[in-house]
Amino acid sequence: MNTRHRQRGMSIPGMLIIAIMVGFFVMCAIRMSPPYFEYLSVKNIVEQIVMEYEPQTTSIGQIRRKLDNMFNTNQIYELEPKDIEVYRKDGKTYIDARYEVRIPVAGRIDAVLKFDDLLYVAGTPTPLTGLSDPKKK
Repeated sequence: MNTRHRQRGMSIPGMLIIAIMVGFFVMCAIRMSPPYFEYLSVKNIVEQIVMEYEPQTTSIGQIRRKLDNMFNTNQIYELEPKDIEVYRKDGKTYIDARYEVRIPVAGRIDAVLKFDDLLYVAGTPTPLTGLSDPKKK
């Protein structure tokens, strides 16, 4: 009687390869989460400033001072307030806070997080999306 059965399952090298892959993705998630959470804070700050905008009384300088104060209070480090463009065109005030972050992953490999949904018309709660960049017109 033959009672030997072929064992099934994963070998030690197979488990090691799976562990390395899982570890790599966990490391990437850990490195990418702080810039992403900072982006959420930037988005909330810009939306708050956009909604507080009053066309008759708020100047571009006041918007910049508010941005600077709120970035300092919320400890935003990836984006400087001077990098946010605030400008007027065709009677509307635009706040352009789009930016990208490069995160070194391993050696010459970088991850790029691109936050391009931060273009607002002051007074409007929804961002301009797609190719509707008013500066290119």
